[in-house]
Amino acid sequence: MITKEELLSKQIGTISLGCDKNRVDTEHFLATLKQAGFLFCEKAEDAEIIIVNTCAFIESARKESIQVILEMIQQKVINCEKLIVTGCLVQKYLEEIKENFPEVDAFIAISDYNKITKIIYELYNLEFPENAIESKENEKLAKNYCFNRITTTPSHYAYLKIADGCNNLCSYCTIPSIRGRFISTSIEELINEANELVSKHGAKEIILVAQDVTRYGEDLYEKNMLIELIHKLCEIKDLEQLRLLYCYPEKVTDELIAEIGSNPKLCKYIDIPLQHVSTPVLKRMHRRSTYESIISLINKFKTSSIFIAIRTTFMVGFPGETYKDFKELLKFVKEFKLSNIGVFTYSRENDTPSASFKKQIPNFIKKLRYKRLMRILEKIAIANNRYFTGQTLKVVCEGTTVNGYYGRNEYQAPDIDGVVYFTSNKQISIGQMCDVMVTDALKYDLKGETII
Repeated sequence: MITKEELLSKQIGTISLGCDKNRVDTEHFLATLKQAGFLFCEKAEDAEIIIVNTCAFIESARKESIQVILEMIQQKVINCEKLIVTGCLVQKYLEEIKENFPEVDAFIAISDYNKITKIIYELYNLEFPENAIESKENEKLAKNYCFNRITTTPSHYAYLKIADGCNNLCSYCTIPSIRGRFISTSIEELINEANELVSKHGAKEIILVAQDVTRYGEDLYEKNMLIELIHKLCEIKDLEQLRLLYCYPEKVTDELIAEIGSNPKLCKYIDIPLQHVSTPVLKRMHRRSTYESIISLINKFKTSSIFIAIRTTFMVGFPGETYKDFKELLKFVKEFKLSNIGVFTYSRENDTPSASFKKQIPNFIKKLRYKRLMRILEKIAIANNRYFTGQTLKVVCEGTTVNGYYGRNEYQAPDIDGVVYFTSNKQISIGQMCDVMVTDALKYDLKGETII
């Protein structure tokens, strides 16, 4: 049996899979462990305790989670002593993964994140000191401690999860069965957390995330409070940019569009997951949009005096999607040429209504439609990028390349959109904002040079 001091000297490594909302969850339980005095390492191969935060949204995400678990089981043969698995896969499929992965030492449900420290103590047969709060600052991850999170993003940006769960009940989606009903976090908590992210993490950009950002506050305040939250966040002195992800089309109001266009701190960017444009398909998806309402919404952005980049995602191969439905989607993307579009094929998920729908689309047709849509989107992406040629954009440096640097402008979100590759006659630091003249348009990215 080891001592408490020996336990706290062990290195903990974490792997966070899936979306940025999952990342925030990981950052929260890292803070819990840090407060208890644990140490961290950045590489799993150096860790004596490994925690894998899984994703289970669709089949491909589950496969990735299972593959990582298998890899970490192999790591136990080398130097890992305890392997802990948590997140959506555990929440949804606890009994199945318990049976299939006996090598895992503990499975922790999403609702039990606050018990993670106690569980680690129990794995080493130690009594957990309920009231003991300790802190060690000598590890890299611990330097990023702020509020109740240890941030894992670069210091110039951070995610702020404003709610959890979802009420939309789309017929293909597993999120409500995993995360439950939509629950907003209070404005006071979010402002406190955002202040810490700016003052201690150094964030210049905060990205608002939730399953449905545009529903914020309706459960807690009995009215929509997104714009009020935006106003309060924008009062934070050193915050330069605020970005909105996952805004459902039915909730994108004229007031919100006007706010994006006029608020100097709001990125001229919005993520609206449309999923499809054919009314019959949308109806089977249990979406509230129609072809006509989507056209009306997009036209409001297109006729705005301010350019606002629209990001969306489309699903092909949903049960009952006819060739006519698919052609309508092709026509839409060609006509409206949205700034950033992600495409994925329908994944038939158990325990969702659409899994039992008739007229399931064969996989080969899904793949053909995916490839055809992607070929069109590649051409649109290049044409959209040419719009910026000759313009000077504010670009935040994200890293270096062999020949220079790369970064993002306000029309690009981290990890999901393209980047700007640029050269400079002077040294640029990560997180530094630069004026970059765009000189060339690539398939998904831009090229340019700094303006001195």
